[in-house]
Amino acid sequence: MVAVTSAAPAVAVLTIARGRHHHLAAQLLALRDSDLRPDLYVAAAMDDPQIREVVTNADLVATRTVVVDVPAHRSGLPLAAARNTAAAAAIAAGAEVLVVLDVDCLPAVDLVRTYRDALTHVDAADTPAVVSGPVHHLPPRPPGGYTSADLASSAPHPARPSVAPGDPVRADDVLLFWSLSFAMTTAGWERVGGFDEGYTGYGGEDTDFAMLLKQAGGALWWVAGGAAFHQHHPVESPPVRHLADIVRNSDRFEGRWGFYPMGGWLHAFADGGLVRRAGTPERWTLTADGDRAARTQ
Repeated sequence: MVAVTSAAPAVAVLTIARGRHHHLAAQLLALRDSDLRPDLYVAAAMDDPQIREVVTNADLVATRTVVVDVPAHRSGLPLAAARNTAAAAAIAAGAEVLVVLDVDCLPAVDLVRTYRDALTHVDAADTPAVVSGPVHHLPPRPPGGYTSADLASSAPHPARPSVAPGDPVRADDVLLFWSLSFAMTTAGWERVGGFDEGYTGYGGEDTDFAMLLKQAGGALWWVAGGAAFHQHHPVESPPVRHLADIVRNSDRFEGRWGFYPMGGWLHAFADGGLVRRAGTPERWTLTADGDRAARTQ
């Protein structure tokens, strides 16, 4: 069992990682400065043995740290399976609150405490309940790393609601769920059942989790504090390097829920001649150009 110093629920922070060791090290440093250090930190290393070294060499960020190994999948990174593996390790160690952070995210000083406290308010109203704070996207990392001034001058992502200080606000649209930064009780996690491991590679598993949350009678709640600062890394739009993953996962999602996620990307791929609708019933499929593009990634 995780050592607990008070009657408050034991809190675990979970992340999944492959590469991005500098981002992981920076996250660990940020957690060290948290006004409530977690009882447990779990990193799921996706076919990357160096993750264990990064975590082991970090200063104390939690009462206990654990690294679990998750093998890579032939179809792409097993993001859903890695999150489930990290959660299972935390639950087995006695965690009662799961705080999930992308490896790219730096937690604000108050993130762990804000999430833990918010769940005490909303979990009785909605079980399962997910709480989520603002995510700020940072510019490229300056020499020497991000400073407190860099974090203070950043702005929250405009695609998520801005919540005034006070009690959590219930989201109107559960599909705005984003796994970059969220928390829930272990009881809530188990009721949802975790992420569907049928999704491999990039895309779809977050929206599927949102649908599972809704199906379980739960809700998404926004909190004002507990910001996560997303460290910069190159991106492309639409993400052609994830083309095959997105098509495969979108078709899986439509088969489960009756509509397509990631519609903007799929239509952008179609406009570029990389995908088309085909078959009976109609599904998104790679064109010859799309197949060549996917093979070169």
